[in-house]
Amino acid sequence: MALKATIYKATIELADMDRNYYDSLQLTLAQHPSETPQRLMVRLMAFILNAHEDLQFGKGVSDENEAAIWQINYSDEINLWIELGQIDEKRLKKACNQAKAVKLYCYGSSVNTWWSQVELNMNKFERLTIEQFEPSTCEELVKLLSRNMEFQCSIQDGQLWLTSGEETLLIETIKLK
Repeated sequence: MALKATIYKATIELADMDRNYYDSLQLTLAQHPSETPQRLMVRLMAFILNAHEDLQFGKGVSDENEAAIWQINYSDEINLWIELGQIDEKRLKKACNQAKAVKLYCYGSSVNTWWSQVELNMNKFERLTIEQFEPSTCEELVKLLSRNMEFQCSIQDGQLWLTSGEETLLIETIKLK
């Protein structure tokens, strides 16, 4: 019997002062059986950091032809392709050839080792930016995971302040490229 996805709901009040974007988001996240809670929360943070009316979750884990998150315009052009983790060069090259901009959000304890091995190859992709979530940030995010989540988010000067109930986290990424 095949395992089914676990469904999470997130209600988000977003104030992104860096991009002058304000929205109330009602998101449904399907956690693939092979997806870790850490990846799910990084995926949610990547969505929040890039929120746009055309942004949507792709099949990502279960379909190699789709991004984890992407922004497709009305002409079916991919404006933004977002990947998560430590992705291989071949997949990022494909994304860069299909999208106007590509973002990779890395997380986990082995990012620095991975980055030291791929940095030279990644620098040839002009449309690609790479940011890293600190392992401690990911650990704190996983503590906020529940089937129904409510967040207030403020983004200013590259800092994401995430509030859930009595908990407030400062979430910053480290720019690798």
